[in-house]
Amino acid sequence: MKILLALIKKEIKQILRDPSSIIIAFVLPFISIMIYMYGINLDSVKVTIGIKNDDNNPETATLVKSFGHSKYVNSINYDNEKDIETAIVRSKIKGAVIIPNDFSTKLSKGENADLMVITDGSEVNTANYVQSYAMSIANQWLSTSKFAKNTVKPLISVESRTWYNPDLNSHYFIVPGSVAVTMTLIGILLTSLVVAREWERGTMEALLSTRVRKIHIVLGKYIPYFLLGMLSMLFNVFLCTGVFQIPFRGSYLLLFLISGIFLLTCLGIGLTISSKLKNQFLASMVAMSLGFMPALMLSGLMFPINSMPKFFQYLTMFLPPRYYISFVESEFMTGGVYEIRIENAFYLTFLGLLLFFVVYKNTFSSLEKKPKSSFVNKQERGAL
Repeated sequence: MKILLALIKKEIKQILRDPSSIIIAFVLPFISIMIYMYGINLDSVKVTIGIKNDDNNPETATLVKSFGHSKYVNSINYDNEKDIETAIVRSKIKGAVIIPNDFSTKLSKGENADLMVITDGSEVNTANYVQSYAMSIANQWLSTSKFAKNTVKPLISVESRTWYNPDLNSHYFIVPGSVAVTMTLIGILLTSLVVAREWERGTMEALLSTRVRKIHIVLGKYIPYFLLGMLSMLFNVFLCTGVFQIPFRGSYLLLFLISGIFLLTCLGIGLTISSKLKNQFLASMVAMSLGFMPALMLSGLMFPINSMPKFFQYLTMFLPPRYYISFVESEFMTGGVYEIRIENAFYLTFLGLLLFFVVYKNTFSSLEKKPKSSFVNKQERGAL
């Protein structure tokens, strides 16, 4: 225990003397959450749509006004289709709605009336917004216009009800999910530089000349950076709930417990990278590639895993952020689901133990030098 406590004390002093560790643990999460809070928005956007009305009926004029009164649409009136085409090509508008000259005539007769909606397909999501907004505004106008009596009422009336996030605010799941991304970066990036830095500075050789065993080295790296990571986690949760007022409905105890398990898996990845490469620049590059990109792209935070190709769906099964993001979003949004807690905790514990074993074996082969003879033992004891 004296040897282990001495190593932990050494690592803590190195952390306090090295400003990069503090920057990674506290400044990086703050910048990351600020970007996710104010720079990324998946909510319904306000799009600019061109309107051309070829029907002189006064009732269709109210349809044009309906587009202008929508909070999701910024409408611009045009007199000819050529100007609409030019505006779409130059990206001044994202779509157009053209009302034909027989629109009101067909509606008054109870016939199906056509409404042309043109969208810019170069931006798929925006094109879907234009199409859905135009259909929604037109249907709402039709239900309150004088033509409503001529339309056949549907036999089924659908009333939508949104659970957990009734305001449909995307920040309520993006910002908690960003905690998983930052925790992945912190856990992997911090420890990926630890062993590599000691090899570059030559302190590892001095350490190997002592009686330190491999379990001391492994735990001496795990424990200090685990404590630093949990302090960073506490800072992240404070930013989410205290500063940005993201609602939290789960258990703080379980949140920090499973966050600790997840952090251990990230520390294991970082220590494996660091001890293998022994170069800070290469270790940091590999850590960013293995930490940031999978956590952002393959974890289910931005893109649904079920919509990915089969190969990547199977690949995500080996990525810790997949399980942690599912857990964090569940704790923040729904108050915690028993099945999600148990399943994700099981997988994260398994991956954490597996990576600890990998780090332990790798440390034995790359850091600890086994004496080849009793003569070496005598020399080491004499040097000590």
